[in-house]
Amino acid sequence: MGVEIIFKIAAIGILTAVVNQVLKHSNKEEIATLTTLAGLVIVLIMVLNLINELFSTVRTMFNL
Repeated sequence: MGVEIIFKIAAIGILTAVVNQVLKHSNKEEIATLTTLAGLVIVLIMVLNLINELFSTVRTMFNL
């Protein structure tokens, strides 16, 4: 699970950067900002799910 999540986050970052640059070159800066923000939110949700899994594992380990 460790390496795949890093690759997923990197792929989302690269895809967001490419879409951002294409939109900026076509003079749509507002939409480019929104796509960057959407990519950030997607990655944050993925990270929050991983942190939730970590806390669940710690709780089960220590019987809390």
